[in-house]
Amino acid sequence: MNGADTAWIIVATALVLLMTLPGLALFYGGLVRARNVLSVFMHCYAIACLMSVLWFVLGYSIAFGGGDSGYWGGLDKLLLSGVTADSLSGTLPEVLFFAFQMTFAIITPALIVGAYVERVGFGFVLLFSGLWMLLCYAPVVHWVWGGGMLADGGIFGETGVKDFAGGIVVHETAGLAALVLAVFLGPRKNQTVPPHNPGMVMMGAALLWVGWFGFNGGSQLAADGGAAMALTVTHISAATASLTWALWEKIKFGKASLVGMVTGTIAGLASITPASGFVGPIEALIIGAVAGILCQEAVVLIRNVLKIDDTLDVFAVHGVGGIFGTVMIAVFGAGAWAAQLGSLVIVGVFTVVVTVVLIFVVKAITPLRVDEETETNGLDLAVHGERAYDVSS
Repeated sequence: MNGADTAWIIVATALVLLMTLPGLALFYGGLVRARNVLSVFMHCYAIACLMSVLWFVLGYSIAFGGGDSGYWGGLDKLLLSGVTADSLSGTLPEVLFFAFQMTFAIITPALIVGAYVERVGFGFVLLFSGLWMLLCYAPVVHWVWGGGMLADGGIFGETGVKDFAGGIVVHETAGLAALVLAVFLGPRKNQTVPPHNPGMVMMGAALLWVGWFGFNGGSQLAADGGAAMALTVTHISAATASLTWALWEKIKFGKASLVGMVTGTIAGLASITPASGFVGPIEALIIGAVAGILCQEAVVLIRNVLKIDDTLDVFAVHGVGGIFGTVMIAVFGAGAWAAQLGSLVIVGVFTVVVTVVLIFVVKAITPLRVDEETETNGLDLAVHGERAYDVSS
């Protein structure tokens, strides 16, 4: 065990949890109508709790168990069987590696929340999220990070896919699942109400930015120069994408908005995530500069051209950003084109199929969408019996 590595990953684990609670909750909560903010908080908080338990019971074993099939890790680490305080994973206590990866298993289904806010059933959120994490996210983790079929020595030969911190594993899977759910749900009754609290959105984005240092820097799994570089390029990409998003807004609409600028931050963070262990500051500047415009145009495409109500632009920002960053690894020569593109296609098809199947299964058990009266009056009071603000706001 390396004490410095262990200390850093303990901090990184806390930072990644900070991304969901309270970062993502505030970011998403500020973007919805005031009468739905508590439901968003509830979704994020409940998902964090449920995924923690499911990751302990089964998810970690599926992702990082000792199975050699290439498709899943098996059941040998069910309920952390055989993992003690003295067990090691590289230079880290294995229980710490478990905890660090658990925070990723929390935020990935939580990202999907942004696609269905203001109209989804709470029971559906819990059942779908739990099954999706176990049946979609955890197997993909094994394929890419657990030595499975997309890793080095897998179906793409000696050089497998390069995904440092989750462009495919986190952002592509969550983004595509969000898009599919948005299609099945259909649009909200009222899509014209602006975000009720842009200041809350900014605070959430700022917490996500800080937490992302643990997300990307921690993925080095060591306290070394690689972690420092990952942290640095993460920051550069986020800052650059914020500026290009705001500039593009100014050029197109005559004004640069706070919500737009901080959404650009998230676009830059999502885009650098897969590449953060393989590129330097100049490449990060390029990735961020393109991401701020690319993801903004993706928002326009999804909303205005395809007419899909992915409410908080999960696919346009996270999905497109993660896919773009994954491709840029090959562009900059740090990964093989076949492995990068092939893995995007394989994981993309798998995610869509699993998500569609789960939607049909879960909605047969619990309603997918709330009734029209509940949607109109807001989910806070109708579903959770609480109210954050005056309902007239």
